[in-house]
Amino acid sequence: MPRIFRFFQPNIPVSISYRNLPHWEQPDVCYFLTFRTADSLPSHILTEYQTQRLLWLEARGINVSSPHWHQRLEALSEGHRIEFHRTFTRKMHAHLDAGHGQCPFRNPAPRKLVEETLLHFDLVRYVLGGFVIMPNHAHVLVQCLGDTRLKAMSNSWKHFSSRDLNTQSGGRLLADVPTDKAGKLRRASVWQGETYDHIVRSREQFEHYRQYLAANPEKAKLREDEYTLFLPEVEFSDDQGMAPC
Repeated sequence: MPRIFRFFQPNIPVSISYRNLPHWEQPDVCYFLTFRTADSLPSHILTEYQTQRLLWLEARGINVSSPHWHQRLEALSEGHRIEFHRTFTRKMHAHLDAGHGQCPFRNPAPRKLVEETLLHFDLVRYVLGGFVIMPNHAHVLVQCLGDTRLKAMSNSWKHFSSRDLNTQSGGRLLADVPTDKAGKLRRASVWQGETYDHIVRSREQFEHYRQYLAANPEKAKLREDEYTLFLPEVEFSDDQGMAPC
């Protein structure tokens, strides 16, 4: 089965939901995802990041205590939106590449479990355009197939990989999680709850993300045995100029 990708369709409705981040969903398009381990951002770094973001938003008249602040952000000029996402997405990725937390995926065995989880339904429920598994986070290019939905798919990845990782480690990845009343280690996700997702806008942006995946390990100064990179050959749909990449 060929790996054919489509991108954001401005004439097709978008479903938008909010948690800490805005999440846009559109059928049959490619996404760039980032999910990270629960301990990948120390509290002081996260607090500093949130404070800087708060000050940036308040300077543009956006009160984050409002339940509709994400809509206010999207109503800003295109230049301001680009500035916001570039500034704070880059900061977040830089913090992740610094290698905070236990970094379980620096080791081959835990990293292999995540790789197997991502590949399990590849070309069945979704199509992978590439991924890189870093010591404490992963970046994925993916397009859902059929009735598969982005949120359910990413939650499934985190659920099953977390279960298998905790089994493999004998619970060591949960060392800081309190035990339950029976004295057993409480099961919790290895992953932070919310996934960053972005609808890929164009072939050029898709290729930019593929280059980012390839360059990320070197940027983070990782050895070859400390990451996993998957970059399959892909194509593009007819209405967006099918061509090998």
